[in-house]
Amino acid sequence: MARKSKLNLLELYSEENKDQIYDNVFAEIESFELPLGTSLRSVYDDQPNAHQRFMEKLDACIRNHDREIEKMCNFHHQGFVDAITELLKVRADAEKLKVQVTDTNRRLQDAGKEVIAQTEEIIRCRIQQRNITTVVEKLQLCLPVLEMYSKLKEQMNVKRYYSALKTMEQLENMYLPRVSQYRFCQIMIENLPKLREEIKEISMSDLKDFLESIRKHSDKIGETAMKQAQQQKTFNTALQKQNNVNYGRNMYAINGRVPEPKYEITSKRTLEEEDEHEEEVLTAHDLVDFSPVYRCLHIYSVLGDGETFENYYRKQRRKQARLVLQPQSSMHETVEGYRRYFSQIVGFFVVEDHILHVTQGLVTRAYTDELWNMALSKIIAVLRTHSSYCTDPDLVLELKNLIVVFADTLQGYGFPVNRLFDLLFEIRDQYNETLLKKWAGLFRDIFEADNYSPIPVANEEEYKIVISKFPFQDPELDKQSFPKKLPMSQSVPQIYIQVKEFIYASLKFSESLHRSSTEIDDMLRKSTNLLLTRTLSSCLQNLIKKPHIGLTELVQIIINTTHLEQACKYLEDFITNITNISQETVHTARLYGLSTFKDARHAAEGEIYTKLNQKIDEFIQLADYDWTMSESAGRASGYLMDLINFLRSTFQVFTHLPGKVAQTACMSACQHLSTSLMQMLLDSELKQISMGAVQQFNLDVIQCELFASSEPVPGFHGDTLQLAFIDLRQLLDLFMVWDWSTYLADYGQHTSKYLRVNPSTALTLLEKMKDTSKKNNIFAQFRKNDRDKQKLIETVVKQLRSLVNGMSQHT
Repeated sequence: MARKSKLNLLELYSEENKDQIYDNVFAEIESFELPLGTSLRSVYDDQPNAHQRFMEKLDACIRNHDREIEKMCNFHHQGFVDAITELLKVRADAEKLKVQVTDTNRRLQDAGKEVIAQTEEIIRCRIQQRNITTVVEKLQLCLPVLEMYSKLKEQMNVKRYYSALKTMEQLENMYLPRVSQYRFCQIMIENLPKLREEIKEISMSDLKDFLESIRKHSDKIGETAMKQAQQQKTFNTALQKQNNVNYGRNMYAINGRVPEPKYEITSKRTLEEEDEHEEEVLTAHDLVDFSPVYRCLHIYSVLGDGETFENYYRKQRRKQARLVLQPQSSMHETVEGYRRYFSQIVGFFVVEDHILHVTQGLVTRAYTDELWNMALSKIIAVLRTHSSYCTDPDLVLELKNLIVVFADTLQGYGFPVNRLFDLLFEIRDQYNETLLKKWAGLFRDIFEADNYSPIPVANEEEYKIVISKFPFQDPELDKQSFPKKLPMSQSVPQIYIQVKEFIYASLKFSESLHRSSTEIDDMLRKSTNLLLTRTLSSCLQNLIKKPHIGLTELVQIIINTTHLEQACKYLEDFITNITNISQETVHTARLYGLSTFKDARHAAEGEIYTKLNQKIDEFIQLADYDWTMSESAGRASGYLMDLINFLRSTFQVFTHLPGKVAQTACMSACQHLSTSLMQMLLDSELKQISMGAVQQFNLDVIQCELFASSEPVPGFHGDTLQLAFIDLRQLLDLFMVWDWSTYLADYGQHTSKYLRVNPSTALTLLEKMKDTSKKNNIFAQFRKNDRDKQKLIETVVKQLRSLVNGMSQHT
């Protein structure tokens, strides 16, 4: 029972719960809240007959709502009926009103027809007026466009392209956008790019013409610029001189003296001439019209294509630079070739410098520096090559002056030129070489024209003329009366003058090189040393070796070199006066003329010894001895007397030589004569010698000894010169006296009477005499004295051979 009650309660609870669910679903449906799927699914959950029960609940709900609607309609029905009744009453009044309104409208329409017609006329006029106003407004917008376009065409016709571009810009930015809807504007817009291209082509054509023009006028521009630089340099130099003069005059004025130097007038005249030149100063802008460049640059800048123009301009100018830097093959032949080459280069860079300063960005300093460095390397290479072909020092000097002006000109425009001045030092060496070659020819001509005899002076005037050319001082000679002779020949003052001329010529190259006086002094001394030690020394050596130069000439050459050597100190003073650099300065070089002339003098001395010996050999070749004569002629040979007479006359010429030279020459001649005579006796082709031939030979040697004892050259002590013949004398004495026992007994002792006789020499001569004795004395074996002499000779020969063999074994 209790369980049943519990089940009934559960069922009751379940029924109430379901009713609550249905009420919620109905509330959602009435509130139109979607979606309803969740609520509808809850109706059918776990209930097999849920649909039926839901429909029953739904029908009950609908009936409830119908009852509520019916109640509401019943409540408002009376009001509705009253409203209909009132509406029916108004209907008649509405009909009347409609009739009245229709009549009133008819009458109004009839009255407004005229007004309508007038109004339509007014409207038409207003429309026309508005159209006219619109046309005027549009024309006012179009007229400026047309005017600007007409202006553009006019500017194109008169070639005002930059202004035309500005007009185009105004048309595009200001005028055409306002009337872009019109067809003519579209045509204009389409034509503007074509006009721009036309302007670009025309301006580029003008630029090409300009580039061609400056290529043709570069040499004129460069020539003008170099001339102005030279004039400016001259002007500055003259101004500096004038300042120095004024300073000097002020200093003298303090002491109460005001000198009037000669070059002050020259300076004033130079300044006046420079003022006249300044009035005629021309610039690159005066010679060339640069407007095409400006126009083209502005045009391309306006068109936004400035970089293309810059690249094209620089590319073309680089090509022109390469053409300008290419020299003519014959440039080195004349100075005009170099001048034209430099003028073209200067003209090119003057134009670039002008473009750099008057335009913005077309040419930059970095670009010009790069171009200049490229050009400078090429210029230096070209000048090195072509200057090496120059053999004329005057042309090299003119080239140097051109390079200096060229460098000064470009330096004035801001281009670095230090490498050009370094090149000048290389060319200076070449200039010195050409000078040395030229002066070598001058020296040769002087030596060829010289008569190699002392300079005769007839009076004081001639003497002064000579000493004005050459620093000669001799107190002893000054005491002599005129006419008199100077010890040196005519070539000495001429050589001295030419050395000074060489120094002047070398100095010319050192001018304007922006070097200090010390450096210039060093240059002059080095070049002068080269002239003395190489050129003059070589000329002297060649002169000394010439076959036609005899002993008299050689003696005079020695005297000449002595005086030239003494003049070297005057050359040093000469250089010092030019450069104002004291010789006591630490870095001052010395002239090497002393060694040059000493070497030449030694060579001349050696040549004197050689020629003396050659002359002695010539006389000896005339010797004609009868080596088999039975007895001597009783007098010396004729060839030998001629030789001695020649030596006497020759040594008399040596009186002007230094004593040592004359003594050495005399001793050398005697020694060579003695040696030649000894070789004549010992000649291997000479097979036999008689005692008569020995006696004749002894007479000749006696004459030689007499010549030596006569002191042909002063300064010998005692019998020094006679010692040259001591070997011959002892040998001949040995054979003449036939003192073999003494020779053999005293051999090897320092006190020996025949100390200078060599056993081999005695053996050779004795064998020649032994063969003669055998051939000439056929019956010698029948005479006891002859047999004894022959035996003695054989005995002496054996002993001499033993001495010779002993000497060979000992050695």
